[in-house]
Order: sequence, then structure tokens, then C-alpha cells
Amino acid sequence: MTGTLPTTVTQELGPDALLTAYRTMRTVREFEERVHKEFAGGDIPGFVHLYAGEEASAAGVCMHLDDRDAIASTHRGHGHCIAKGVDVGGMMAEIYGKATGSCKGKGGSMHIADLSKGMLGANGIVGGGPPLICGRALAAKQQGSGGVAVAFFGDGASNQGTTLESLNLASIWNLPAIFVAENNGYAETTSSTWSVATDDIADRAAAFGMPGVIVDGFDFFAVHEAAGEAVARAREGGGPTLIEVKFTRYFGHFEGDQQLYRGDEVAHARENLDCLKRFRTRVTEAGQLTNEQLDGVDTEVAEFIDQAVTEAKAAPKPGPDQLLTDVYVAY
Repeated sequence: MTGTLPTTVTQELGPDALLTAYRTMRTVREFEERVHKEFAGGDIPGFVHLYAGEEASAAGVCMHLDDRDAIASTHRGHGHCIAKGVDVGGMMAEIYGKATGSCKGKGGSMHIADLSKGMLGANGIVGGGPPLICGRALAAKQQGSGGVAVAFFGDGASNQGTTLESLNLASIWNLPAIFVAENNGYAETTSSTWSVATDDIADRAAAFGMPGVIVDGFDFFAVHEAAGEAVARAREGGGPTLIEVKFTRYFGHFEGDQQLYRGDEVAHARENLDCLKRFRTRVTEAGQLTNEQLDGVDTEVAEFIDQAVTEAKAAPKPGPDQLLTDVYVAY
């Protein structure tokens, strides 16, 4: 860890909060596994980048956020959307390019957004989110709302000038911003060991005068604790934090990527490191939740995703009369 964070201990999660956390992660996993299957059937247009394996990051961070807060995402944004409360049915319809989608079928997988939920959008531009977050954090600071803004970005985006400039600006202006570097080990097919000059992205925080923290991205509780301290610090006027979350993605960079550049790391992660398995083991062994409760969530989520797919497939596509609508904001 570089820098320091307050020693505030994250409030222990009760049964309801633990079930919420598990439900969020399970929903993301089920959503992504189903999209993976459906995409192979040829019915989903455009590119799809899946978040499976990374669920603890989105859930652990977003559990600390409320309606005052905003996030910016990446091209791999489904998990962030779900964790921030975007309607799952609308997301599935958007991925299918339907008029009932979150963006009326015009954005697709890489551009899902819901400003009413503080989700500023998934983004096809690598490093496109951090500058947006600086603007939202500045607005929160000026308005005195107590809100924070969170930018999720990958190890590839950690090298983008937009990201580095945003880290600098957030520190200079002491913004309530949190930068979450989701390091899954690859920028497309290039290992971060080849493309990132430091062993740990969090080490860069020191150059910008902010705390930098490294957390195990397979451990929901580690992410939750680090994010809780960073959010509290930001709300209290303590400025920005850089959190590096280390894990691996289960699927390729995009659907269709054969992952010939990887060995058995995915199989190892699924078997031994998986965040859902680790969560279940921890809470059941501690007597906080039962396997029956968690199995019930699994069943409910599976039925929920089935319904979302059925409704998305049946929904209409946007018509020609909608081609030029929603292009510009009307004030």
C-alpha cells in the first residue's frame, strides 16, 4: 500500500446487507454467463465484453454509494451498471438493441447509461471515464451535496493521458473522487507486465499526492473495506484515492476472443479464487448466512435473468422515426 487511509473500520455487514451483496454479485455473474450463451446464438448485435470473475469489485465499491453519487464505467460495464442499480431488464433489452432498452436500443452493450441512477455510462473510449468523474466530483464539491464520484478503469486505461491528467486534477482540486483501477492482467491480449511500468498501478498514487491501495479483487470484503474508507474520506473533504483491484476476467477481452495468450489461469481462478465461492464459504462458516439462504438467491436470480431475456427477445426494435431522437440533450 502506498499512502495512508484513515483507520476507520468498515461497519460490519448484517445479514440483510450480506444478502444484498451476494445478490448483486450473483446477478452480475448470471447476467454475464447468460449473455455469453446468448451471444453465441447470434441474436445479439455488436461487441460484448463480459465482467464475469470481477463481481466483487463493482459490488464492494457500489454498496457504499447512494443517489448523490455517480460512477463512470468502461467497455466492460455490465457489472458496474447492475451494482449501481440500473434496471436489469432494461440492460438486457439494450444489449439486444431493443426500444425498451436503457438507452432505447441505441447504445448497446458498451454504452449503457442511466443518469437517474448516477450511472454516467459504460464507455467505448479507453480512459474516457476519469475526466467525467472529475466533473461530477467538482459539481458535488461546489454544491456541498456530500456526493462522491467513482471512475472504474482497467490496466490499459491506467496508461492513458486522460486517466493520469484526471488523477492530477482531482488531487490539485481536492475532489471527492475515487479511481478504481480494475487490473485483470490484460489490456486486450497484452499482459500488464509488458505494458505497465510499475508492478502495482496503486504505486502511481504517490506521484499525485493521494493514497493508493491494493486489494484482492476476489475478496468482496477486502474491496468493501477499502472502498468504505475511501468513500468516507472523500465525503469528509479528504480528497481522492486510487484503489487497485487485482483479479482476472473469466472470458476473453470480447466475445469471440479465443484467449490463446492464456494458460490455465481461468480454470484455476474459477476453482480456487472465485469471489462468489469465497463469499459463501466465509459467511456460512461464520454463521452469518446459511447455504439455504444463498441457494434461494441463486434460484431467484436465475429466474429473474430468464425473464429478462424472454422480455428482451420479445420487445420491438427502435423504428426509423426514432433515428434522430435522443441525439442531443434538450434544455
